[in-house]
Amino acid sequence: MTDSVSPTPTPMATLLPGRVDPAPDLLPYRLSICGLDELVQHAGNDVSHVVSIIDPAQPDPEVFADYPPHDRTLLRFDDIIAPRHGMMVPGEADVRRILDLGERLADAPVRHLLVHCHAGVSRSTATAALLMAQRNPGRETDIFRRLDAMRQPAWPNSLIVRLGDALLGRGGALVDALRAHHDRVAQRLPAFAAFLRANGRAHEVPDTV
Repeated sequence: MTDSVSPTPTPMATLLPGRVDPAPDLLPYRLSICGLDELVQHAGNDVSHVVSIIDPAQPDPEVFADYPPHDRTLLRFDDIIAPRHGMMVPGEADVRRILDLGERLADAPVRHLLVHCHAGVSRSTATAALLMAQRNPGRETDIFRRLDAMRQPAWPNSLIVRLGDALLGRGGALVDALRAHHDRVAQRLPAFAAFLRANGRAHEVPDTV
């Protein structure tokens, strides 16, 4: 596993309008996060690698036929944080695939990595967080501040992050940084926090909101 970026990286992130990248050295390649309905916007953005995270029954997006040749990793599980009847919860094997991808990307000529899920809010942001964390032990706070500059709302799936924390041996540092991030987002977007509470994610919403 590569624990640090190269000394002369050329990183970029697709940021929200008016936002400055708070941690541009976390990855040595461009990173974008989006949802299904935004995939068409990236067809001409020199995407070299894609991570697709979609529901088990979701048809494979046809838009990738319009992309130039690229390396694509497909993961299928639902956006849930505990087992639910009829749904596929993300597990350790899924997170290992994410981290295995990170190992491959460390030695690959990556120009632009696009990570997407259904809405670009939960599974994709959790996956992006793990790929950044894998290379940057001790910079957990920077990782979630960068996500906040890229997506609003960015609400990483806590189960994916918790499994990644364990596999990376971070001793809870990623989980603690995620909890602080969730608190900031919930304070800023109380209506979104209320939506999460009502839709199976109450465990992730701080009691103070």
